[in-house]
Amino acid sequence: MAVLGHIIKGIIEARDVIKTERNPIDEQKVVLRDLLERAKNTKFGDHYNFEKILKVNDPAEAFATDVPYFDYNSINERWWSQLHEGKENVTWPGIPDYYALSSGTTGKTSKRIPVTQEMINAIRKAGIQQVFALSNFDMPPDFFETGILMLGSSTDLIEKDDHLEGEISGISASNIPSWFSGFYKPGKDIAAIDDWDERVQLIAERAKEWDIGAISGIPSWIELMLEKVINHHNLENIHEIWPNLQVYTSGGVAFGPYEKSFNALLKHPITVIDTYLASEGFIAFQSRPETDAMQLITDNGIYFEFVPFDPDYIQQDGSLVADAPALSLAEVKEGQDYVLIMSTVSGAWRYLIGDTIEFTDVERAEIKITGRTKFFLNTVGSQLSVNKLDKAVRHIEEKFDMKISEYTLCAKRFDDGFYHSWYLGAEGSAEEDSLVEALDEFLQSANKNYKVARSKALQGVKVKRIDPDIFYEWNAKNKKKGGQVKMERVMGEDKFAEWEAFVGAQK
Repeated sequence: MAVLGHIIKGIIEARDVIKTERNPIDEQKVVLRDLLERAKNTKFGDHYNFEKILKVNDPAEAFATDVPYFDYNSINERWWSQLHEGKENVTWPGIPDYYALSSGTTGKTSKRIPVTQEMINAIRKAGIQQVFALSNFDMPPDFFETGILMLGSSTDLIEKDDHLEGEISGISASNIPSWFSGFYKPGKDIAAIDDWDERVQLIAERAKEWDIGAISGIPSWIELMLEKVINHHNLENIHEIWPNLQVYTSGGVAFGPYEKSFNALLKHPITVIDTYLASEGFIAFQSRPETDAMQLITDNGIYFEFVPFDPDYIQQDGSLVADAPALSLAEVKEGQDYVLIMSTVSGAWRYLIGDTIEFTDVERAEIKITGRTKFFLNTVGSQLSVNKLDKAVRHIEEKFDMKISEYTLCAKRFDDGFYHSWYLGAEGSAEEDSLVEALDEFLQSANKNYKVARSKALQGVKVKRIDPDIFYEWNAKNKKKGGQVKMERVMGEDKFAEWEAFVGAQK
């Protein structure tokens, strides 16, 4: 009998019974005031007169008026660079305990994003909130006695001066509470290995020793890990070795494009719970099974603003124009894309994280990630977000009964004009000509801007099918395997030329 599991489940359910009703709008007002109060004596707080903002009737409006938008480059050049020079109290009291290294999906030199102890505490609190939300998913008691396999970046952080550096998943895993260590797999020794292939090989070799009930990580890398375990033990599916696997916690990207290829590795369906953890903080998690949307964490060290995702507000590099209007949580509407703006206990202020989101339920503050500002395909007026591209990929998966584990594309100029040139990491027998026709027809029917573009400068679609492994090798070449690394969905022409040269060299 799962005695411990019954106890844990009982605690979770009891907390669920006594918890008070949330009011995300009020919670955000409290968070903003707390952020301003705690940072008012920093160099940043003094420069933008947080004392004055705190005294007005509407701090949110004054904050949006007096403090400009920042992306990583602008805040790092103007403010965070002072931290690297040894200065204190720059954008947050004291100095950061960690820096999250993030190359995002660009492949450029890693960003170094401050992570304070307050942010570590906020991430831990958000993780506990997510555990308590499991009461809504009606998991059996024995689930709470199984292991949780977390596949992120290495926990062997780089020691530098007075802080540690690493990817946010490695920083988070290195700070897991002691009570959780008995459930955590692959364990500290394996998690500290920097080489991703070596780490996954050891996971495969040790897999029989573990009773895994949940796995967590970026979908593409989780799939590769599961395939490695299956192949190493000559299995039909992962449930042959982990029969109690019941939950997958996805994160960082939309799970939809990976659903078909992921499910092919299972014997039976499992519960998929989306989470939204970025280098800048733990943003949202799926709190109930009735929806695949995620609930913003509105009471825990992050203040959110939302800029309508309009081409007039987005510059060529993905940053915002200075006068782009920002809405508070009280002002947003469902069904519209917004650029996500964050201010945090790590000293990020009105910070453009680079993601776009859509509200599915404003009252509950539930969202879906719809894309990236830099991956907005609008070269010839087609106005396609990643969310719309994902839907097109899912459509052709269903139409041709095929699996597409990765893709990328570019609005590329050919001799006769612009085409959307797609590369699909696909398994199946569909011909490229059939995929071209299906993609073009779907996008025209699903998106009026694309249809208009097709009648003007956009000549059509080109498709090339390639081995999915080429996408993973591209990431390995340009960045690093595993961790928070994600494939760029939309490339500019220069980067796409590098990509096509790389693909050609693999043949």
